[in-house]
Amino acid sequence: MRREKRVELIMSKEAKDSHADRIEELIYLIKILRGPNGCPWDRSRSFDDLCRYLLEETYEVVDAIVAKDVKGLSEELGDLLFQVLFLIRMAEDEGMFRLEDVVTNVLAKMIRRHPHVFGPERIQDVEVIKKNWDVIKRDIEGKVEDKSDLLAGVSRSMPALMKAQLIQEKASAFGFDWTDVNGVVDKVEEEWRELREILHDENRDRVAEEIGDCLFAMVNLCRFIGVDAEGLMRKTVDKFARRFTYVSEKIRERGMKLGEVSLEEMDRLWEEAKTKDL
Repeated sequence: MRREKRVELIMSKEAKDSHADRIEELIYLIKILRGPNGCPWDRSRSFDDLCRYLLEETYEVVDAIVAKDVKGLSEELGDLLFQVLFLIRMAEDEGMFRLEDVVTNVLAKMIRRHPHVFGPERIQDVEVIKKNWDVIKRDIEGKVEDKSDLLAGVSRSMPALMKAQLIQEKASAFGFDWTDVNGVVDKVEEEWRELREILHDENRDRVAEEIGDCLFAMVNLCRFIGVDAEGLMRKTVDKFARRFTYVSEKIRERGMKLGEVSLEEMDRLWEEAKTKDL
């Protein structure tokens, strides 16, 4: 099929299939929920309310992906889709925009940003494709970021570790970076020394600031060696939870509670959990 025809088909109403019919049913269900005879709680929702639920559902999708839970992923994607469509319905009720506008805009954007798929270009180099993407955003769509502001284009609601790593990547793109990993490690050690020097300072705000500097330096080390700091921390927290659960279960098996055993015994069980690769 010629690429021009492929674009025409995607943009046409005739592109609908049975999947679209199921989406229509979900949209209709949301319309009922938001209607006068629907659910009072759903009708009372605001955009601010849905920010929380949208984030919760997004993280649950991530959890299912990390756990390789196929059934759970299907369910969580459904919950996330519901939140997206619910938001769009609220916008329609306010006369802001319609679902058709959302879909039309994203279709046009994705086609425009993939000239190597829908246009005459033949590019296989991923780095070139990424650069072209940025050029299209800047020169065709007019989305010019203030390069002096590292927070430009960065979501304020983004998790802190992810946000730190993204900002560090932006700074690195302008040459503000170490030449090798040794410089990053030296910075981590420098921040750690500064923290140790004032750890017992009565000024808790100063101590907290130094802890923040240590965390930021560690995120930079993750970035430099190509590790996702947010994902790494998630895995580490999950590992701690698994091992602590093991300790707790072993104590309960003895008919005791966590507070009834010594720290030494909990440490012994902790080391036991480590030998089991938990």
